[in-house]
Amino acid sequence: MRRFFRFLRRTALILLPIGAAILLGFFFLRWRGLILYSHESDPEQWEVFGVDLSSYQGVVDWHTLARQGVDFAFIKATEGSLLQDRQFSANWAGAVEAGVRPGAYHFLSYDSPGETQADNFIAQVPLTQGALPPVVDIEFYGQYLENPPSKDQVQAILDPLLEKLEGHYGVKPILYVTYRSYYSYLAGGKYDAYPVWCSSPMVFPLIPGWDFWQYSHSARLEGYQGAQPLIDLNVFRGSREQFEAFGRP
Repeated sequence: MRRFFRFLRRTALILLPIGAAILLGFFFLRWRGLILYSHESDPEQWEVFGVDLSSYQGVVDWHTLARQGVDFAFIKATEGSLLQDRQFSANWAGAVEAGVRPGAYHFLSYDSPGETQADNFIAQVPLTQGALPPVVDIEFYGQYLENPPSKDQVQAILDPLLEKLEGHYGVKPILYVTYRSYYSYLAGGKYDAYPVWCSSPMVFPLIPGWDFWQYSHSARLEGYQGAQPLIDLNVFRGSREQFEAFGRP
């Protein structure tokens, strides 16, 4: 029994410093704003705060969102070559009118050509002074969750889509990525010139050179009524002055 208690004491002496270091590390990351809880809106460690949404949030009161510190919003516009979000036009106009800087995003399909996907987006999203660059959302869905397309297949769709969007809007599109999509299709230098919006719930993204951080998929704010009661939260990596200059042609 004495041996057992000696073992416990030695184990505690080893583990306590490790535990203390982990705890101190956690509080340091919290203090630096590198860990954000899913419910936190307008986190004080960051200057520029935003949301992303779609028709799932229903009718949006943009002035109410703005009063909660929302500086920008990525708004779903299109998906693939045919689908258009039914709330996009109302959301776009409402954001502009409320002084929330808007950006439109396109959900990339692996089932149709990049050129026709770009045409769909261009037909839906007007050229708007001061808007954020267009966004291409690269992730997995349906059958591609288990059987992802190859890198060559994705880039054959993505490259003409990006080229056409850049030619029309005059700025490089933002690439929305998960860790899986980034390291499957984008890492390696070819897309380094494109801004990155990274999905990394709670923890500071481990992707180099990102510009926007989607840190929550499960927040609740006031100002919208739809089938989805939750809303995604984001921050911009930089000062307010850098944000105002970001994405200008």
